[in-house]
Amino acid sequence: MQTHHMQQQQQLHHFVFVHGSCHGAWCWFKLAAKLKLDGHRVTAIDLGGSGVDTRRLHEVRLVSEYLEPLMSFMKSLPENEKVVLVGHSYGGIGTSLAMERFPTEVSVGIFLSAYMPHHDSPPAVLIQEYFTRLPEGFAMDCEFTFEEGLEHPPSSVLFGTSFLKEKAYSNCQLEDLELAMALVKPSWLYTKEMGGEDLITKERYGSGKRVFIVCEGDNVLPEEIQKWMISNYEPHEVKRIEEAGHMAMLTKPHELSQLLQEIAAKYN
Repeated sequence: MQTHHMQQQQQLHHFVFVHGSCHGAWCWFKLAAKLKLDGHRVTAIDLGGSGVDTRRLHEVRLVSEYLEPLMSFMKSLPENEKVVLVGHSYGGIGTSLAMERFPTEVSVGIFLSAYMPHHDSPPAVLIQEYFTRLPEGFAMDCEFTFEEGLEHPPSSVLFGTSFLKEKAYSNCQLEDLELAMALVKPSWLYTKEMGGEDLITKERYGSGKRVFIVCEGDNVLPEEIQKWMISNYEPHEVKRIEEAGHMAMLTKPHELSQLLQEIAAKYN
């Protein structure tokens, strides 16, 4: 009886998840189950050409096409309903663009080891910085295309099996790795389009609440890059998850679920 009574007392939130490159809504399955069990609403978005979205890579050439499922969902929210937006990895860019377009619909933007752009510079700066900072041979067997030429960041990426195993999913259970190997799809990085001025502004995205969650032991977005992004654009708060690796939603769903609920309650 007691737990039921507790649930009546706590505030219930609507969490909206934005996946990273090559991934889909599927990667949030453990975390979604935990949050729903606690009575919260969860919407995990499949971005264009990702997860079960049927569009092929050539059908999502524009950022607007890629982010269309997220923006359509945000647009469909009833008036006065606020959501907690959670972006992982590359999904931080979609999160910031949704906060820009729907500033009053987002109570807090949570960046889970995610790209967190500064409102003063285009999101492409982060993508360029990331590829500049990566050590030689880092990408292992990832498949890239370079439409802008080799001196620029890749145009598209598909995570390779060894990269998944040794970098992205190094902390994960073998079943999670199997799931990922079966489901990853190639993604554009949209670096050229992300170079546009005024994609994000101080008045809209910059006025929102932001919390960054550092994933310790992340081999895809290494901690030094996470820390650089935090110092580059101070969020309202920084949290950490120990021994999380890159896929914290798979390795630490319980801790992450608790943390997200605490953050949501604080910024309600």
